[in-house]
Amino acid sequence: MKSQSPLDEPIPLMVHLIELRKRLIYAAVAVVAGSVATYPLVDPFLRDLARPMPFGQFIFISPLEAFWSRIQLTLCLGAGVSLPFVLFQIWSFVQRGLLPRERNILFAVTFISFLLFVAGAAFCYYLVLPVGVKFLLAYGNEVMVPMISISRYLAFVFGLLFAFGVVFELPLVMGFLVKAGLLQVKTMRRQRRVAVVLIFIAAAALTPGPDVFSQILMAVPLLILYEFGIITGDIIERRKLNG
Repeated sequence: MKSQSPLDEPIPLMVHLIELRKRLIYAAVAVVAGSVATYPLVDPFLRDLARPMPFGQFIFISPLEAFWSRIQLTLCLGAGVSLPFVLFQIWSFVQRGLLPRERNILFAVTFISFLLFVAGAAFCYYLVLPVGVKFLLAYGNEVMVPMISISRYLAFVFGLLFAFGVVFELPLVMGFLVKAGLLQVKTMRRQRRVAVVLIFIAAAALTPGPDVFSQILMAVPLLILYEFGIITGDIIERRKLNG
C-alpha cells in the first residue's frame, strides 16, 4: 500500500485556523516591516510622481491630507515590497489541502500571474502614466488651472496601475478558459480581427487620455499578450489530447 505523505493527511479544523492566524500575522508583520524599510523612499517617489505636475508640486486641501497620503503611500510601497513573502504565506497555507499535481499547477499559475501583474503595473508607470497625465493637464488654460491634490492623484495612479496589472493577466485568463473547455484555440485564431477591435476599445477606455499615442501604448502589449494566450491555449489543448 502506498504510504501517505504528511502533507496529504487531514488537518483538524482548529489546527487549520491556528495555521491561518499564524500566516496572517506573518503577512501583516511583513507589510509593516516593508513599510518601515521603504519610508525613506516616499519623498523620492512623490517627486517622481510630481514630474508631470505644474511646477512639479501637489497641493493638499485639508490638514490631514498630506499626512494620510504619506501613510497610504508608505503602506502601498511596503505591501509591494513584501508581496512575494505574503504570497508565500498564502501558498504555505493553501498547499496543505492540495494534491501534489495541484500544488505544482497552483504554484506555476501564481508565479506567472505575479510576474504579469508586475509587468503591467511597471509598463503603466513608466510609459503610459507620464504621457497620459501630460496630455490631460494640457487641457488646462487661464480659466481652468490644474491644482491636483495629492490624495486624488494617488487614487488615480494606483487605480490605473491596478487596471494595467489586471489587464496583463490576459494570457492566463485565456488559458483558463481553454482548460475549462469554454474557449477553443481555433476560435481565438478565427476571431483575431474581432479581438483586435475589442483590444483597441479597451485601450481607449483604460488609458488616461484620448490621444492615439497612449492608446497604442496600451493596445500593442495587449495584442502581444493575446498571441501569447493563443500559444498558451494551444499547449493546454495538446496536453489534453495527449492525456
